[in-house]
Amino acid sequence: MERIALVTGATSGIGEACARKLAVNGYNMIITGRKAERLDALARELSALGVGVITLEFDVRDREAAAAAIQGLPAEWQEIDVLVNNAGGALGLEPEYEGNYEDWDTMIDTNIKGLLTMTRLIVPGMVKRNRGHVVNIGSVAGDAAYAGGNVYCATKSAVKALSDGLRIDVAHTSVRVTNIKPGLVETNFSVIRFHGDKDKADNVYKGIQPLTGEDIAEMVYFAVSAPAHVQVAEILVLATHQANGSTIVRNA
Repeated sequence: MERIALVTGATSGIGEACARKLAVNGYNMIITGRKAERLDALARELSALGVGVITLEFDVRDREAAAAAIQGLPAEWQEIDVLVNNAGGALGLEPEYEGNYEDWDTMIDTNIKGLLTMTRLIVPGMVKRNRGHVVNIGSVAGDAAYAGGNVYCATKSAVKALSDGLRIDVAHTSVRVTNIKPGLVETNFSVIRFHGDKDKADNVYKGIQPLTGEDIAEMVYFAVSAPAHVQVAEILVLATHQANGSTIVRNA
C-alpha cells in the first residue's frame, strides 16, 4: 500500500480541497464526514485519479462511532501517514454573555474534543511506526479574540496549544505536527456560523478577495511534502488585505 492520508470534514471547503490536493499527489485517501452522499461523490472523483479511496461516515463528536470506523479499517489501510484534523466550525457571533449553549457545545465538542479523539485514535500507530504527520486546521482566531468570536477563538487557541503539546510529546520520534492558521477563507464556514443566513455570510467577504479552500490545501501539502528533517510547525496564512483576525481593509 502506498501513502495513506485521512482527512476529517472532507465533504466541503478546506477538507474537500485537502482531499483533492493529496489525492492528486498520489495519496490513497480516507475521507470522513457526516454526509454520505457528498462523501460518495468525492470518492468517485478521487478514484478517477487512480488512487484508493475509503469513505467513513461519522461525526467526530461521536467518539464511539469514530473509534469503530477507524478500528474497522482493513489491515492494509491501518498505517495512516497523514492525518488532517479539519472537521470544525464556528456558530454565532453573539457577545459571550448572550451566547447559545448548544452552539458552545457544538464548537467545543467538534473543534477540540473531535480533534483529540482523532489524534488519540491515529497517532499511537504513527509513534509505533516512527513516521507520520498530523496537520491541525487552526485559525488566526486562535491568536487573539475578536468581537463575538469568544468561544470559537477559545477553541482555536486550544488547537494551537494541543498542536504544540503534541509536537513536544512526539519529539522523540519522526512524527511531525503542523498547525495551519487560516484567516478569511470563503467556504460554507460563514453560512454555518450564521445558521444558513447567506446574506450575512456574503457580507463577511465583501470588499476583499478572501482565501479559498484550495489555498489552504496548498499550505497543507507544502508542510507534508517537506523533507523528513523539516518540521513546519505553524503556517499563518491571510488574505493580502487582512493583517490579523480583526484588521481587514475592504474596498468601498
